[in-house]
Amino acid sequence: MPPAPRHLPANLLKKVSRSFYLTLRVLPAKIRPQIGLAYLLARTTDTIADTQLVPAPERLAALDALRERILGKSHAPLDFGELARHQGPPAERVLLEQCETSLALLENSASADRQLIREVLDIIIGGQELDLRRFDGVTAGQVIALRTDEELDAYTYSVAGCVGEFWTKMCRAHLFPSARLDDAFLLANGVRFGKGLQLVNILRDLPSDLRHGRCYVPADGLAACGLKPEQLLQPASEPRLRPLYDTWLDRAQAHLLAGWAYTNALPRGSVRVRLACAWPILIGLETIKLLRTGKILDPEQRIKVGRSKMREIMLRSIVLYPCAGAWRRQIQGPVDEED
Repeated sequence: MPPAPRHLPANLLKKVSRSFYLTLRVLPAKIRPQIGLAYLLARTTDTIADTQLVPAPERLAALDALRERILGKSHAPLDFGELARHQGPPAERVLLEQCETSLALLENSASADRQLIREVLDIIIGGQELDLRRFDGVTAGQVIALRTDEELDAYTYSVAGCVGEFWTKMCRAHLFPSARLDDAFLLANGVRFGKGLQLVNILRDLPSDLRHGRCYVPADGLAACGLKPEQLLQPASEPRLRPLYDTWLDRAQAHLLAGWAYTNALPRGSVRVRLACAWPILIGLETIKLLRTGKILDPEQRIKVGRSKMREIMLRSIVLYPCAGAWRRQIQGPVDEED
């Protein structure tokens, strides 16, 4: 039997984590392995869920088998070779092929860390399974939408808001266990932080999701605008959608402002964690600015913050950090209570 792995496969992590790798690199060494491992396993489950060439029942079975292994309820070896063969990006193929390595790292984790990772992944997989069942059987030209705002809120919690809780608990345990902090405030706003980032992704990826038959803008809101989900496939529907879309941008922005309040509630000496939180918030808010003026239903227009702008945002935050006032003024706006 080969020796159990002791370190995360850094090269693979870099290839599959895209912009998150920048955040991961700045994290303190005390929590980088745990956050990285949780991310790697979440990307594995996400890759399984998104393998559209494989029928949904098979993906659901694979997710269930992986969940049982993650939760320690099964020790049966996993073979995702068939799923791996359907991956376009080589990194995602390797991610599935090396799943046992990730699981071995989880088993070798400290008990408390392992429990936190299991809890967050259980929630994430539940959200992915619900999503698969919701959109299973969609046919060409058909679009299935979430029904209500509550369904969208529950979805954003299950795939991202729960990560804010996990991040908070992990940082609390390893970085500032004795600091006098308002834990209820941090947990609540950590959830909003995650929801905000996911909402930005949903609103940015709307044209792509629609062409896969998925609409995360709730149907009841669309109906109030005189729209059916299928009509969003037509860019000409944008003027009618725009008022509703902007309200969701407002919601995403309010969540990210809560994330900024969360960031500034962390101990000021925790520079690396504060930067790791600030960067996705600042980039998310910049993305919202672009979405407010971009062609949001045009599948040919990919709205995203460019790499040069991202580097500018990150460098500016580092330069401003020594001056508390200038740091806080990077983002201005009230933090609303969640509805």
